[in-house]
Amino acid sequence: MAGRATGIVIRTGKTTEIGQIAASLAKNESGTPPLVQKLKRLTHLIALFTLAAVAGVALIQFLNGKSFVDIFTLAVALSVAAIPAGLPVAITVALSVASSRMAERNVIVRRLAAVEGLGSCTLIASDKTGTLTANKLTVQRVWLGPNRQAEIGGEARSLEGEVTAGGETPEDETCEALRTFATGGALASEGELTIAQGEIQKAEGDTTDLAFLVLAAKLGIDQQTLADEYPEEDRIPFEASKFFSATFNTSQDRLVAHAKGAPETIIDMCSLDDETRQTIEKQQKDWANEGFRVLAVAGGEVDAANEESLRNLSFLGLVALIDPIRDEVPEAIERCYGAGVGVRMITGDHPDTAYAIGSSLKLADERDQVITGKALSEANDEADVRIGRARVFARVEPLQKTEIVESLQRDGHYVAVTGDGVNDAPALDRANIGIAMGASGTDVARSAGDLILTDDNFASVVPGIEWGRTAYDNVRKVVWLLLSTGTAEVLLFFLALGFGLPIPLTAVQLLWLNMVTNGIQDVALGFEKAEPGVLDRPPRSPDEPIFNRRMVENVLVSGIYIGVVAFGVYYYLYSVMGMDEAQARNLTLLLMVLFENIHLLSCRSERRSLFKVPLRSNPLLLLSIIGAHGIHVAAMYIPGLKDVLGVSPVSWQTWAVLLGIAVTLLFVDESAKWLRSRKVSSGKASSG
Repeated sequence: MAGRATGIVIRTGKTTEIGQIAASLAKNESGTPPLVQKLKRLTHLIALFTLAAVAGVALIQFLNGKSFVDIFTLAVALSVAAIPAGLPVAITVALSVASSRMAERNVIVRRLAAVEGLGSCTLIASDKTGTLTANKLTVQRVWLGPNRQAEIGGEARSLEGEVTAGGETPEDETCEALRTFATGGALASEGELTIAQGEIQKAEGDTTDLAFLVLAAKLGIDQQTLADEYPEEDRIPFEASKFFSATFNTSQDRLVAHAKGAPETIIDMCSLDDETRQTIEKQQKDWANEGFRVLAVAGGEVDAANEESLRNLSFLGLVALIDPIRDEVPEAIERCYGAGVGVRMITGDHPDTAYAIGSSLKLADERDQVITGKALSEANDEADVRIGRARVFARVEPLQKTEIVESLQRDGHYVAVTGDGVNDAPALDRANIGIAMGASGTDVARSAGDLILTDDNFASVVPGIEWGRTAYDNVRKVVWLLLSTGTAEVLLFFLALGFGLPIPLTAVQLLWLNMVTNGIQDVALGFEKAEPGVLDRPPRSPDEPIFNRRMVENVLVSGIYIGVVAFGVYYYLYSVMGMDEAQARNLTLLLMVLFENIHLLSCRSERRSLFKVPLRSNPLLLLSIIGAHGIHVAAMYIPGLKDVLGVSPVSWQTWAVLLGIAVTLLFVDESAKWLRSRKVSSGKASSG
């Protein structure tokens, strides 16, 4: 369950206990991503609409005495018109493009639907060490008792820098106490430090242990020499639930123990009077309030090599370590706040240290916004309330992270969680979006995560949110394009039937429209770049459907206009000019292709005018318009294909007239955007 041992390997990979945990995580689906839920609702809506439309048309045709073959052919054609067949491909492309761009910003996507999910998150629960901070713990100060302390210069993983001992006691006495402290801290550490020619060649182990070993090396204490002088009998390795580690060594035929860990834990192992205890606690609090991580070291002779014998030790001192905040993190947190995304910090540090760091990052501005793991355990029925109020979680055990995630979800948040260890895997799996660390993370954590940060940097989450929202915007653009053209085709059919005209387009022609000409263009919308202000608007509700009020308005305005105008042209060609069915369909099909070409430009933004969206930002879009229209024109001349489609060449004058008709759609779409923006502006003004 805990500890260190020498073992014989009997199983590897998936057959190990950790492997079975990973396998269970693979089978256990966390919450369905919002985009998948929305697309399911959209497809159900489209299916019901299609069934109703087909049933209505079939009934009308049956009452008019049409044959079964005619009714079946019409039903197939109408189904083809109503169903946006190119939607799955276009959505996959949009998500893949966003995934590729996120990878350029150190965010690797393991599950494609999670791309949009990160854009929907309302809260990020982040680890501190290595994510918000640089994960380079360095000893800065050592407190050896009243009026005795030392300042430690230099950076982490560096032997450079001075050690300055000061205080009212003689310097040699302070230096000796400092060496005793460093010896105890180094013995209680499990790291490995290899030094050659005065430089560190290899440093392996926990960052806290390495910080103590570097301190010892600066004082000229060699790790191997120390091991020879103090042969190890046994040790108690650090565990998150214990908050300390200890080692038992032989020294001059005596059994001595050294322990390091949380001051409140180490103090209980020492025989101290109340005044000394209060002095130590005050020093700890002062350093913690400055943002230092504070640990204590104790040592002394013991009777046995077990935890019960760690009593009546001598208190050797306190150490102040600093893990510097990453330079880019404060700005990243500000951008999250601007995007309406809350941030919570989870750490094993002392609550005072956690508050100092949290306040410097503007995560917490009041002391009662910090809650400890112990307080959570004792909260019982009030746990959800206290978690909802907290901004920083300190002295948290690994399993409590899952409880925090579940509580935040019950509070209505769509939660993204960062983690790197095996114990973090349940929380990563339970979160709506699990973000695993790529550099320091375990295989199990990475397998449980939806996204992986290759640089373990919180700042990399921000572009992930930006591209997640952009991916969703692009999916909506695709839906607008396909549903509006589908609505136009269905309306065109109903109007033709209502006026007693032959079907305006055959099933093959509708498939050509939806799968080929539109299929080339809708993919190009997936390459649209982020719109201005994408991080300035609040996150969408996960329950908000794609087909919301704005989308309904978009589809109805564009779809009805295209359908009515296309029918008017078809009616004029067939009933007024007396064209045969084939030629009238040929020109109607060409008009629909032109409408698609023009409408694609409007669909580049639901809010901004197309004249404010430069074509150079998406050159593929212009190529797709040229390609889609070029393919259709080419089909008019290709033997065999033109016969299957029922198309034939037209004069350039006819093409120009149809293009002029299609361009009028721009005026309609632009007017609708302008009216909506005026309505939004007036609404904000009245609410203000």
